This record gives sequence, C-alpha cells and structure tokens, in this order.
Amino acid sequence: MQRLQVQALHHVTMMGADRQTSIDFWEGVLGMPFVFEQPNLDDPDEGHLYFDPGDGRLITIFTNEARRPGGGPARALPGMMHHIAFAVSQSTYSQLVARLDARGVTHSGEKDRGFMNSIYFRDPLGMLIELASYRFEPPAGRTHAEVLMQAHRIRTARGDDSIADVHVADAIEVLRAERPSLSD
Repeated sequence: MQRLQVQALHHVTMMGADRQTSIDFWEGVLGMPFVFEQPNLDDPDEGHLYFDPGDGRLITIFTNEARRPGGGPARALPGMMHHIAFAVSQSTYSQLVARLDARGVTHSGEKDRGFMNSIYFRDPLGMLIELASYRFEPPAGRTHAEVLMQAHRIRTARGDDSIADVHVADAIEVLRAERPSLSD
C-alpha cells in the first residue's frame, strides 16, 4: 500500500475571538498581513480571516462576534494542539521581550532550547503562542530538519540528554563534509 505524501504545511485554522480582536492580535501584535476574509462556509455565524505568517502559506482564524477574550489559558485536553510556533530572525528575537513588554503582553521570558531560543505568550482566547529562532543556519542545500536529525544522531551516540550547540555544530560539520572537494 502506498503512503499519502504531504509536501508542506498548507494552512492552520484556529478558533479566534471577535473579528477586530483577531485582527488586532494576528496583524497588530504578530505583524502578519491580513490578506483576505470570507464567511466560514461551514458555519454562517462565523467569519474566516486569512493571514500571511511570512512564507506565503496561511494562518486562518474563525471569528465570532460572541467570542470575547477570556484572559486565561486555554484548556489543554488530550488530542488538542498544545501551542503553535512561528519563526523569527535572531535580530527580531533579540527585541521580543522589549516589544512584548511595550504592548503589555505577558510572556514567559527567554527560553533556551539548546538549538533555538523561544518566548511564549497567549493569544486573546488563551492559546499558547511560541516565537522561536534557530541559533544556526543549515549548510547550503540542506534544511533545518536535516541538521537536527544529524544532531540527534550525534547526541544519542554520545549519551547526551538533549541537543546543544556542540551537537548542532558537529552536525553541520558532518553535512558539510559530504560535499565533494578536489582535495579529497
């Protein structure tokens, strides 16, 4: 039997608050251009807003004028999404705390994830949002996933608990060594 083969994330759709609160958060706070809207074709009481997170794919938000920000964390139940993470550059990451503080957005502060840096905060309905920045660039022609897979192999071979900069640097060296050289 052949597998279904996905090629990329097409879009993510989330439940949002009312229309204006959703626009204020997704475009106003996160800087995602609001690219179009239409009714939710499966529920006439909801709107469907589309935002560009920066790579040309879409984040879509179902809105309802009766849904207002609740202020608390969204309930975490089995099978539900825990959080969504968006990529930011290191130059933007270095300013996140100040920019979130200036907007009065409560956040986790900086988190060191070994191969990336993260900051967490909540959307108006309490869904957890992560802004993450890789601390490395993959070699030309390689992806972040390929570097992390190689770093995982190195980490587990060494018996280390989690990926750190040394594993990533060694993984990049391994992947670079796979490129041909006239001095080989």
